[in-house]
Amino acid sequence: MQRVLRITLGSLSVAGLMMVGLMIHTRGWENFKLRSFASAQVLRNQVQNAVAEPKQSTGAARVELDTLLSGGVPKDGIPSIDAPEFDTAETTPFKGDELVIGVMINGEAKAYPYGILNWHEIVNDTVGGVNVAVSYCPLCDTIVAFTRGDTTYGVSGLLFQSCLVMYDRADDSLYAQPWGLGVLGPQTNQDLERLPAVKTTLDSWLAEHPDSKILATRTGHQRDYLSYPYGTYYTDEAIIFPVRNQDQLTLHPKAIVSYVWETNTETPMNEFAGASHQFVHDELRQTGTQIVEFAGRDIRARWDEALETVIVEEMDGTVIPSSTAFSFVYPAFY
Repeated sequence: MQRVLRITLGSLSVAGLMMVGLMIHTRGWENFKLRSFASAQVLRNQVQNAVAEPKQSTGAARVELDTLLSGGVPKDGIPSIDAPEFDTAETTPFKGDELVIGVMINGEAKAYPYGILNWHEIVNDTVGGVNVAVSYCPLCDTIVAFTRGDTTYGVSGLLFQSCLVMYDRADDSLYAQPWGLGVLGPQTNQDLERLPAVKTTLDSWLAEHPDSKILATRTGHQRDYLSYPYGTYYTDEAIIFPVRNQDQLTLHPKAIVSYVWETNTETPMNEFAGASHQFVHDELRQTGTQIVEFAGRDIRARWDEALETVIVEEMDGTVIPSSTAFSFVYPAFY
């Protein structure tokens, strides 16, 4: 019996090692860690909501507090980059196919690689003499760049509809990043002043802006910036945290769209109020342009061959700030 037990245990050990090896080889290990962590966090949120006293805001709020879920890290547990350093095209360790957020202000161009943003999500910077924050949510693929004045923004550790919730370090106001809108605190219902920013590849950005600075991996933190930490999440169908209105989704949940939005003066709880429109990248790649009515005027979205992305603009060519996103984000927020 003992011999059979030893053989069985030995076989299980070998099988276990083979499984671990397969998981690591196929990014399964990253997927396993992500799913296990997220499942535990969702359960933790559910338990906390079930046993806690009814939550009521002591100040202004745009969202019900129970809809702000913990992402599993504390405030600033994902550290923003507040003193960014930069490389050039010759010194950056990133390859040409690295996805970046490109920002151009007053003649100065900068690129922020996804490899760094996956770990930090917010960069407080100055571009072209303007104090800006460049934000990215890895769970939603949303990008919002905006002026920050004399303050800086950090990662709150909370999620709303699976997306990044930022906070203003001047007064602790919370902002739902895909809306660029204050949702709790003194700045509730206040819009951030958004700036044009594009999702593209480093090669494409440098072809247009060869003198662009590129965010450096010298962040003061030890991270593997040259590998993707979310397994197959970027392309699979998994949505880790609860997200509403997915019955409206007709695309693959990770299909890439760009959306534009303008708020109005209404303030419905948990909802957007104003005008919005989404453009599907795969469709525009085929058709080239699309003109739609938006907030009482015509606007145009076009596929930019050089940058390999969607640009949204007024009919006179003025660029309208927009965000890319996974397709599951649009029905959840708009």
